[in-house]
Amino acid sequence: MINERVAVLRGGPSEEYSVSMKTGRAVIDALERKNISNKDIVITKNGEWLEEGRIKTINAVLEGVDVVFLALHGGFAEDGEVQKILQNFRIPFTGSSSLSSALAFNKALTKDILSKEGILTPKYRVIHKYELQELDEITTDIAEEFGSEYIIKPTASGSSISMELIRSKFSLQEGIGRLLEQYDSIIVEEFIRGREATVAVLENFRDKELYTFPIVEIVPPRKFPFYNYEAKYSGETQIICPSNFSYTERDLLQNITEHIHKTLNLSQYSRTDFIVRDNKIYFLEVNTLPGLTNESIFPKAAKTVGLEFDNLITHLLETASN
Repeated sequence: MINERVAVLRGGPSEEYSVSMKTGRAVIDALERKNISNKDIVITKNGEWLEEGRIKTINAVLEGVDVVFLALHGGFAEDGEVQKILQNFRIPFTGSSSLSSALAFNKALTKDILSKEGILTPKYRVIHKYELQELDEITTDIAEEFGSEYIIKPTASGSSISMELIRSKFSLQEGIGRLLEQYDSIIVEEFIRGREATVAVLENFRDKELYTFPIVEIVPPRKFPFYNYEAKYSGETQIICPSNFSYTERDLLQNITEHIHKTLNLSQYSRTDFIVRDNKIYFLEVNTLPGLTNESIFPKAAKTVGLEFDNLITHLLETASN
C-alpha cells in the first residue's frame, strides 16, 4: 500500500498535450480505485502549473508531494526538462532521469549511439534549418543513397507527430522545407517496408531486473501507409499481442530491446519500436514515457501477462519511491 502523497503531472507545452491529458486521467482514475491520495497537476500549453484550476508556483504545487507520476509526453517531459526540475527538488518521479530522457528523445543522437553498438537502423540523415539553401543537393544525395521512399520527422518529438512518408525526390524536397518551417532540425530515413513491432520492458518485476513483455505486432489499417499519428489514435489499428513473429525474431527483438534500455541508461520502463524484414531487426525509436491511455500499447502488453492497469501504476510508483 502506498501511503505517500502522489502528484500526477499531465498536459504540458508540447504537441502531445491531449494525449498526456488522457494518460493523466487514466492514472488518476487508477489511483482513486486504489484509494491512493493524489493531486492532479495540469501544466498548460503556455507552461503554467495549475492545481484545481488555479495557477501556482512550482514550489507551491510540489509542497508536500512525496512522489510524482509523469503522465506527460513530448517536449518538456521526454526531453528531460521536467525531470531536471524534480531532481533539483529531490522528489522521486516515474520514468528515466533528465539526462537519459534528453538523450533518448533526440532520435539522431540515439541512432548514432546504437549504431555503434551494432544495432541496425534505417539509413538516416539529419537536416538543419540553416541548410535550407542546399536542399536540392541534399535531396539528390539522399535519393541516390536511400532509394525512392523516405520517412521525414522532427529530430525530437513523439507519438509520430509530423511524421510523413515521402515517395519521390521532388516531394522530399518540398516536405523537408515544410517541416523545417516548424522545427530547427529534422531527420530523413529510408523507408523500409516490413512488419512493425514494438517491445515494452519493465524493471524490477517478477524477480527480474528487466522484464520483457510479449512482443507486439502493429498492423495499421490499409488507408494508413504506416503507424503514424492518425493510425495510432484511429481505433482501427490491430495490436497483436502476443505476436506471430518467429522464435528467432522474438528472441532478437527481446535481446535488442533490453540492450537498448541498458545502453541508454533508461529507468523503470520503456517501449521500443522496430521494423522486421527478411529476418533483420531495424531500430526505429525508443519511448521513455509510453502512453497509458485506453489505446496505448504498453498497458495492453502488460495485461497479456496478468499485470492489470491499476497494478502497473502502483508498481511504477513503488519503484519510483525507492
